[in-house]
Amino acid sequence: MNETVIRSLSGLVYISILIFATHFSRESFIFLFGLFMLQTVSEFASLVKLPRLWAVVASAVIFINFSVFPIAKWMELGVVVLSVITLILLMVWLFDRNQKQFMQSGWFTLTGYIIFSFVCITKIPIVKEGFVPSIIIGIFILIWTNDTFAYLVGKSMGKHKLFERISPKKTIEGFVGGMVFAILASILIAAYYVPAFSFTTWVLIAVIASIFGTVGDLVESKFKRLANVKDSGNIMPGHGGIYDRLDSIIFVAPFVLLLFKVLEYVS
Repeated sequence: MNETVIRSLSGLVYISILIFATHFSRESFIFLFGLFMLQTVSEFASLVKLPRLWAVVASAVIFINFSVFPIAKWMELGVVVLSVITLILLMVWLFDRNQKQFMQSGWFTLTGYIIFSFVCITKIPIVKEGFVPSIIIGIFILIWTNDTFAYLVGKSMGKHKLFERISPKKTIEGFVGGMVFAILASILIAAYYVPAFSFTTWVLIAVIASIFGTVGDLVESKFKRLANVKDSGNIMPGHGGIYDRLDSIIFVAPFVLLLFKVLEYVS
């Protein structure tokens, strides 16, 4: 079986499990992303040289306390703010010549970047109406659309490098193309999939998904480059690790949840 077939089948299984578990129930959704988080933590701990067992145990305790059990609104907002602050620092780090900074502050990065981001993922589909799984699936669709068309446009039209030092294949043309098609997809989602949100809200989510999804991929690429590895793991044949597959949503989720908090406040 050639690599393309293996990659396609592996991706199909991953997407099928994600969609089924998310739509089945809130409990199955949280359980699946709890498993995703534990595997991501394990892979990330290996990259930054943290003790994997302790990292997995600590992350499980935090995740259960913040995602499984109800928490106060101020605590949820605190998680969002701390996560966003960590992500902003990581964006600055992309341009920083102090290459080992976030490798050396592994526990801080693990908490704000990985664990709290997964907590944010579990909070996104919970709105006034209750658990609405189509919200998080819609965000994944936007990320997948952005990634697909960024690749296609970049491959066919890309001439100007986006961030050659970290990811030589990404281009400015691909980035713009991915965002345009993500915005188009967001309009369809607002019209036919999650009409409870306005067109404006979904377009804002698409822009967030395009910008921060790309940044998330660049940040993970830098961690892998410093660790001198091609993939974060090998749990998904043809795709690498779970961290490789979720690097974009990890970066996108806190900013989307922050958007929801702002819209809730001003409404």
